[in-house]
Amino acid sequence: MLEIVSVSVFYEIAALLVLAAAVGLVGVLLRQPLIVSFIAVGILAGPSLLDIVRSDEKIDLLAELGIAVLLFLVGLKLDVKLIKSLGAIALTTGLGQVAFTSIVGFAIGLALGLDVVTSLYVAVALTFSSTIIIVKLLSDKREIDSLHGRVALGFLIVQDLVVVLAMLVMSAIAAGAQSGSAITEVALVFGYGLLMLVAVGLFIRFIAEPLVERLARAPELLVCFAIGWAALLAAAGDYLGFSKELGGLLAGVSLASTPFREAMAARLAPLRDFLLLFFFIALGASLDLSLLDQQIPAAIVLSLFVLIGNPLIVLVIMGAMGYRKRTGFLAGLTVAQISEFSLIFAAVGVSLGHIGTGTLGLVTLVGLITISLSTYMITYSHYLYAWLEPVLGPFERRGTPRETVGDLENTTGHYDVLLFGLGRYGSAIAHRLSEHGMTVLGVDFNPAAVKHMRKAGFDVAFGDATDPEFVASLPLAGATWAVSAVPEHDTGVTHEEARLGLIDALKEAGFQGRVAVTAHRTEEAMPLTDRGADLILQPFRDAADQAAQLIQGDESRPQRTGV
Repeated sequence: MLEIVSVSVFYEIAALLVLAAAVGLVGVLLRQPLIVSFIAVGILAGPSLLDIVRSDEKIDLLAELGIAVLLFLVGLKLDVKLIKSLGAIALTTGLGQVAFTSIVGFAIGLALGLDVVTSLYVAVALTFSSTIIIVKLLSDKREIDSLHGRVALGFLIVQDLVVVLAMLVMSAIAAGAQSGSAITEVALVFGYGLLMLVAVGLFIRFIAEPLVERLARAPELLVCFAIGWAALLAAAGDYLGFSKELGGLLAGVSLASTPFREAMAARLAPLRDFLLLFFFIALGASLDLSLLDQQIPAAIVLSLFVLIGNPLIVLVIMGAMGYRKRTGFLAGLTVAQISEFSLIFAAVGVSLGHIGTGTLGLVTLVGLITISLSTYMITYSHYLYAWLEPVLGPFERRGTPRETVGDLENTTGHYDVLLFGLGRYGSAIAHRLSEHGMTVLGVDFNPAAVKHMRKAGFDVAFGDATDPEFVASLPLAGATWAVSAVPEHDTGVTHEEARLGLIDALKEAGFQGRVAVTAHRTEEAMPLTDRGADLILQPFRDAADQAAQLIQGDESRPQRTGV
């Protein structure tokens, strides 16, 4: 097989793709992110094992293009308007976590015997968390719009800003190191950087939106332009003394304020994943397995720091700012890993000659350990919280002013119906009940839904229906119905489905009324009924039944066409 692969680059790429698909399937079965699987592919295909990778230059070219596209997509998220609207919690938590991880990580690096520059690189690499992994896991759990999900996304944006600063500083230092007059060269790089930022600002102000609007008329052309623009600014950044990575990121920032950024991001995401495969293959293939044994003790120490220290500092900061221990714990788990940026950052350091390949191997090992374990930690976060909740009391301020207690103080205190879930279906139920003279207290963990229903004149409590402590704090006395309009929510094998958890929480809190629960499939009804639901709402079936009744009862009326 190796002889066949060496005949043609095409055969080599084909072998790598087949190997990636096979290893990726195993990773999916183990519920692991593809990043872990792709690094494993590189290790398997590298010289230490199968020795499939022969065309290093061509794979490195695809890897560099993949990094440029990745940073372009990161830049697309950094809308200037969004940055201005960053909340205090996202900014404080993000900067606090970055500062804590950098300082303590640097000290740990020195204690492990690393030199100052290597310790600095390792410390900075430990600060980045993977946006791709966190968003994917929270979306799968349908927690992306929860309070802890939004807080996590907020400090991920802060981390992205730190990426920009780290790339700029690294480029300036590298340029200074390559010149006899370091100070002059650094000043020149920063001057070029300022000039490029001004050019990007003018592009955003006068050109970006009308240009992209014209290109969007042909979606294929828009994708071609996005890739070309990312490559152009990456090349310009490299030519002016920055890194290609910073140029690609600025390309994304320049288009982030346009109304078509989501369309570009959606179309480029598969290409990003495909090209990043080659970055991780190149990374894995560059690792010498004989040297990794020496890095294992240090990797374990640094991994424990990331897995425990990062969530702990987020929990401390959020608790100090008035958030409940549950919210802080769930948000903190999202930073219990390092990201693909950490590996890219270390790889750039190797290319600049600042650190050796051994340090890159160390960071990669930490990435494999933390990404693998944190995936399970986030997946089974509610189970972990239930296990650790008795010892988390010191991390919660009395009264938790940032959360639900304050919301409930402004409510009337007595309600006929407690309605959990204020999406389209839940809000429609609330309006119909209100029209029939019933008082409703809405409950949701999506701030946008809470704000919308309050504008509509409803009393709303902000909180999570899966939290028994929160459910017990609601005004349950006197309510005749508790209605769940929350869809099916699978949070993992060891954590019970949310609707069943809500029924149990209501029972434990002594709720005396009846319980109605939404189910979209007939087979969901029996477990809910067995657990104690008095009424099963099936929106599609109920709507079809009503439609059939209306049609049967109105046969004498003229048929209507159109909307």
